[in-house]
Amino acid sequence: MAKSGYDEAIRAVILAIPPGEVRSYAEVARRAGLPRGARRVARLLAAEGDAGLPWHRVLRADGRIAFPAGSPGHAEQVARLRAEGVRVEGGRVRRPPSPESGLDALLWAPHEA
Repeated sequence: MAKSGYDEAIRAVILAIPPGEVRSYAEVARRAGLPRGARRVARLLAAEGDAGLPWHRVLRADGRIAFPAGSPGHAEQVARLRAEGVRVEGGRVRRPPSPESGLDALLWAPHEA
């Protein structure tokens, strides 16, 4: 797979995610200069395998793990996130919204019952 400037930007954004924090595919794409590139982020991660990237810190916009529940990939991502102190419940991570997250803030915000 030929590496493009956008692919390198995506890798740089993923590498910059601190341990114990997560980002959505859309947020990674936006920070890499691809405001509508969430699927490109997912394809890049799928093609890369591990490649030293902290892939486990990238989730769906609603905080869910993209791997099917019960799959080896799902179990590994949950284990890696928990090892970094991230709370994972039912295959989903809830995180406080950041001021810049826009729609992500609405989707990820804790819901009061």
